[in-house]
Amino acid sequence: MICREWIERLNRLAPESIAMEWDNPGLLVGGEDREIRKTVVALDATDQVIDLAVSQGADLLLTHHPLIFSSLKRINESDFIGRRLIRLIRSGIACYAMHTNYDAAPGCMADLAAGKLHLVEGAPLEVVGEKDGVPFGIGKTGILLEAESLKDLALRVKKEFDLPFVTVYGSGQVSGLVRRAAVCPGSCRGMIDAAVRAGAQVLISGDVGHHDGIDAAARGLAVIDAGHYGLEHIFVDHMAAYCAEKIDPRAVIVKAPPAFPAISL
Repeated sequence: MICREWIERLNRLAPESIAMEWDNPGLLVGGEDREIRKTVVALDATDQVIDLAVSQGADLLLTHHPLIFSSLKRINESDFIGRRLIRLIRSGIACYAMHTNYDAAPGCMADLAAGKLHLVEGAPLEVVGEKDGVPFGIGKTGILLEAESLKDLALRVKKEFDLPFVTVYGSGQVSGLVRRAAVCPGSCRGMIDAAVRAGAQVLISGDVGHHDGIDAAARGLAVIDAGHYGLEHIFVDHMAAYCAEKIDPRAVIVKAPPAFPAISL
């Protein structure tokens, strides 16, 4: 199956057209006519992931975060992005990213994260579109299937997402049990207001700045910072299964191993 056909099927799941305006999803490296026999799935196109793709003889590197975000004035080996692009091109590896379109699409990042947390009666934190009369978008808010303490919820986030640690802001802000929560994989930038408006007691997210965390706590919203990678690495298992089952069962799918960028010492 050629790359163009892969792109068509990837867009059935998470259309590039629903990505945020500032985003840069899609085919970032390579040609659409290339035959795809082996694909590496990863969260980021790091040097280690590109090493894996090259060593595996991959034809496609499928990532969540785009390797190219801002405009490039030159591509050379003095810049780490340039080095990665050059290596992919020399190795004949196409690179495709599914970012905020995957964050928002039904059945993808927001729904997967909400499912892991057993959130019911869910609604998007930021509506992006509508499918079959049901709104979808970035993040999710809802009711926990079983109310629990903030500490127990934080420990469950660690367990469900297989995390080495989480950070909790506003541990004294939630009295009693948590019933309404919000989750926004990746950065929580701009989502604290949405979580407060939704009546959430807790926001589970990543990339929470110090001031954002303490300001949210001052507004009565506790925040569980699970790290940007921590919540979003569920992309790898989900997309590896989707590629094998829905795109090309004959293709070899290689999952990049877990690589948490931060550790607790």
